[in-house]
Amino acid sequence: MKKTNFLLSALGVIFLLSCSSDDNSDTGVVTSEMAYLFATTHNGDVKRYDINTGTITTYANSSSDSEGIYYSDVDDSFTIVSRSSGRLESYLNISELGSGETVNPENSIVGSPDLESPRDLTVNGDYYVVSDNTDLDGDETTPEGRLFIYIRTATGFVLRNIVQTKFKVWGIEFVGEDLFAVVDETSRLAVYRDFLNSNRINQVVTANKIIAIQGIVRAHGLDYDGGNMILSDIGEAESSSDGALHVIENFDQKFSNTDNGGFIGAEDQLRISGNNTLLGNPVNVVYDSAYNVIFVAEVLNNNGRILAFNNATSVSGNISPDLTYALQEVSSVFFHTE
Repeated sequence: MKKTNFLLSALGVIFLLSCSSDDNSDTGVVTSEMAYLFATTHNGDVKRYDINTGTITTYANSSSDSEGIYYSDVDDSFTIVSRSSGRLESYLNISELGSGETVNPENSIVGSPDLESPRDLTVNGDYYVVSDNTDLDGDETTPEGRLFIYIRTATGFVLRNIVQTKFKVWGIEFVGEDLFAVVDETSRLAVYRDFLNSNRINQVVTANKIIAIQGIVRAHGLDYDGGNMILSDIGEAESSSDGALHVIENFDQKFSNTDNGGFIGAEDQLRISGNNTLLGNPVNVVYDSAYNVIFVAEVLNNNGRILAFNNATSVSGNISPDLTYALQEVSSVFFHTE
């Protein structure tokens, strides 16, 4: 059995145990050593789905609204971006708490409450970067955003500096040392080359390059792995049925070959959209190239769902997800496997 089949087959166990109202066609289970899917919500729930056992663990935490999550196996911790407290919160040694039902992490480190409207988190070594889409001047005709750069230490998160962008920012993703950022309310994608080294002080910065992705109405989430870039399109914010996923293989070459101000055409992408997909507002995505699967945080359809699409680089159109799992107000996802 291929790894891609393993992943969603195992996830089917989670579905069958936990959400009989949604449909799933996967059968059979093949396990691996470790495979966890983490998720945050706008109601404060943080969950981990153990793919090997089908066990769902809910982590009590101090946030009543979070968006952005990262798991580190260095100290067995997950870090969330708390919208309610405006800070980073990391919960340590979570495996010691066991699994199943609700557990209460007692060891945590937190950052200072600097954030106003955080939207995404990306990590490069000890550097944790948070996007914030606060309208700083109160003028919607002059969009701007901020990127908060933190250094994680043994005792907390130290704010190194704040970079102000010339557009409203949402999803962010490191690709090597370069930082890619979604230009919110548009179809555009920006890159800041050698981001951490090139932006060491508080300043307004200009992206090195901005291109458009043909077919996207309003980009939100993005994730890169194995040379492939996945972007989510929420379409009209009020619609629960017009979302989409865009899959761009050989992304590095296609991005490099596109002039600043140009676009990657529809013929160079795969697009998953339509009523069968259950995509309305896919606000966050995570992609794993080893399993070739996309996990989606769909916040609007059915009041919130985690969706998964198998064989991501070979499917397109109005297809049904390989897994649906109800999670009210889901805001972000992160996949970790060993």
